[in-house]
Amino acid sequence: MELESFAAIVLAGGRASRLGGVHKPGLRIGGATLLDRVLAAATGAGTRIVVGPPQQVPPGVVVLREDPPGGGPVAALAAGLSAVDERFVAVLAGDLPFLTQGAVTALREAAGPRDGAVLADEHGKDQYLAGVWRTGALRAAVAALGDPENASMRRVLARLDYARVVLPGEAGGPGPWFDCDDPVDLTAARRWAAPHMSKLDDWIAAVALELDLPGPIDRDLLLDVARDVAHGVARPAAPITTYLLGLAVGAGANPDEAAAKIRELASGFTPDSEPDPATEI
Repeated sequence: MELESFAAIVLAGGRASRLGGVHKPGLRIGGATLLDRVLAAATGAGTRIVVGPPQQVPPGVVVLREDPPGGGPVAALAAGLSAVDERFVAVLAGDLPFLTQGAVTALREAAGPRDGAVLADEHGKDQYLAGVWRTGALRAAVAALGDPENASMRRVLARLDYARVVLPGEAGGPGPWFDCDDPVDLTAARRWAAPHMSKLDDWIAAVALELDLPGPIDRDLLLDVARDVAHGVARPAAPITTYLLGLAVGAGANPDEAAAKIRELASGFTPDSEPDPATEI
């Protein structure tokens, strides 16, 4: 079944009071921020919108602010919907570390004949900030509510006919609906993600030792550069660029300054020539 194009709104504001008021979407799980993980799950979206305070996002992602700032999830949803042209829209919390493209696709499939679809957890509880909706129906429900400031997402979605999608976690891990509300959740998410990153760290250490490289190697800096170049230029450019970054650092460049220059270049990169089909994946 061919699915219609969709947009994605990621709600990345909130006070995170149970996490000491930190900017929760910027917290790292397994080498990537929570926001990066959610945006990666929505990679297939024609438009990706982050609603919240100014923050770093991959090239092409739109950042908007809810009105008033800090006005709650429905106010953020209203702001995000203002930039959506697609007939379907994913509405996602910015703290879903194990959300996958497969889960978003399952929601899109379930939403097709109805107003929308949401993930449900292992207890059958609806996860309102992990869903896909018909844009027109969602806009009408938000408008019917009136003032969106500090309104309940449950009240908005109660007006709609939606399916519930229950998905297990991958390899016995947490489900795609798992969110990080407090330190216990955050610790659990990092523990589940740790085996994959431990292997990566072991590999980096082994290569550095084999090549007699001075340490430490900034894994997160390299991953961030590779991500932004893959989004802003092309996927094959990511490993080549990290190699070039290594050459620059070896020649005496400051790693952070060199990485910042590369990421800025990638964010607005426009090639002078037509793309070479041999480099497209």
